[in-house]
This record gives sequence, C-alpha cells and structure tokens, in this order.
Amino acid sequence: MPVYVDREAPKLWRRICSETTLEASLLAEKWKLVLLGLMFQYIHGLAAHGVHYLHRPGPTLQDAGFFILPELGKDKAFVSESVFVTIFGSFILWTFHPFVSHSKKICTVLIWCRVFVYLAVSQSLRIITFFSTQLPGPNYHCREGSKLAKIPPPKNVLEVLLMNFPYGVIYGCGDLIFSSHTIFTLVFVRTYQRYGTKRWIKHLAWLMAVIQSFLIIASRKHYTVDIVVAWYTVNLVMFFVDNKLPEMAERSSGPSQTPLLPLSTKDGKNRSKEAQQRLANEKNNVADEH
Repeated sequence: MPVYVDREAPKLWRRICSETTLEASLLAEKWKLVLLGLMFQYIHGLAAHGVHYLHRPGPTLQDAGFFILPELGKDKAFVSESVFVTIFGSFILWTFHPFVSHSKKICTVLIWCRVFVYLAVSQSLRIITFFSTQLPGPNYHCREGSKLAKIPPPKNVLEVLLMNFPYGVIYGCGDLIFSSHTIFTLVFVRTYQRYGTKRWIKHLAWLMAVIQSFLIIASRKHYTVDIVVAWYTVNLVMFFVDNKLPEMAERSSGPSQTPLLPLSTKDGKNRSKEAQQRLANEKNNVADEH
C-alpha cells in the first residue's frame, strides 16, 4: 500500500499542477467576469440588507403551504440550512474536481463564469421584486414583538456597506419574493444536470431541491409563493441564458478531445452523426476528383 501511494502521489501532484496552469490561464482571460460575479453577490447582499430598513412586521399572511405542512419550530430551523449547506458544498467540490480527478469534463473557471451569469440575472429580478412590495416576514425573528423585525435607520454609510455583519446577513427580513436559497439550489442542481456525468447524483440533487423547498416552508422562513416563483423564474432564466450565451469551448487532452461541457447523450450522438456525415462528404469529394 505505501508503494502504491508513493507511485500515485507524483501523478496526483502533476495533475494538480497541470490543471492549475490551465485554470490560471483561463482566469487571466476571464477574471473580469469572475470579479463582476463576486461583486454582484455583495450587491445582492447589500440590497437584501437594505430592504430590511423598510420591513414592517405584521400578522403572518394566509398561506396554503402553512396549512399543509406542519411547523417545524424555531429549534429545528437548522434542518433546512443543513440541506442547503450540503447542496452548496457538494457543488463547490464538484466544480474543483478537475484538479484531482482523471476525468476532466469541465473547467472550473468556465463553469463558475456561467454560474455567476445565472445568479446575477436571477438575483437582479429578485431585487426588483422584493423592493416592489414588502411583505411581513413569516420567520420568527421577523414577527411582531421581535427586536430584530425592525432596524433603525443607519447612522452612517459604513453601517450600510458592512451590512451589520454577521447579524444583518443571518437575521434579514423583507427580502421574501423570491427565495435566495432556492435560487442557489436550482442554479447548482440545473448546472450539474447539464454538465454532470453521474445520473444517480442528478436524481438525488433534484430530490434534495424538492425536500429543501418543503423544509423552507415548514420552517416558516418563506411563504409558499416565494418558493413557487423561484422555481419557475430560475428555470426560465437559465433556459434564456443558455439560449443566448454560446456554449463553452471544448478542452483538449492531447491527441483526442474530450468535450468540456457535454450537454447530453443525445447531443453526443448528434455530434457523432455530424462527424460521420462530414467524413462521408469528404470521401465523396475525393472520389469525384479522381
């Protein structure tokens, strides 16, 4: 066993170095898009904190999901967060797997560029929506009587820019329609559905997305409408982006080329048929010349 490790270690190290070189070159080319994506995450957080100043607690609105799903309770609010952290962490690990895996179907920089576009468009719509109408928050810290339900006007600009971290991030109110957790979840799940290779993981990811949606409602963190709007909005946004943005280039690995981002088995078959047709046409042209 030690001999095996000694032999494999140099290979793993060379693989990491090779992938790091490739990703560094891509980052040097795409750094502006990556930086804009990260900056927009801050802008989205700033907007979500800003709407808290406008939040006015009131009676919880009538909600179909609240009638159907039993309330988990304040002490079990961590359940939905645990599912979300699992999805979030798993996706991040998957995007970095080319550094250590033999199979290199994606490039980390390129996949995150696309994810940032999905997130930016979805979050832009979310900001417009929750600033248009502020609903009384159903979460426990947003209800009447809670000290966190209303926050006083900011004393200075720095207080706004720092978002009262970390409490302003954890205990936000007013940014309801539509659910930010569901945006991230659906973007990650759909991205893996499009570019991932393990079918059982795809099925599990969708199941976890559905379970998380129910848990968010049962935890009273969002109204049902926040989840429903997120489900169809994010899917439509990703459909629109995928149709407008060109597909990412293929990455080569020596003599043979492995698709950087395989879309599906059907797409692979279509490409094979096109290649065969192109080869047949070339042969016919050669025959005609002779």
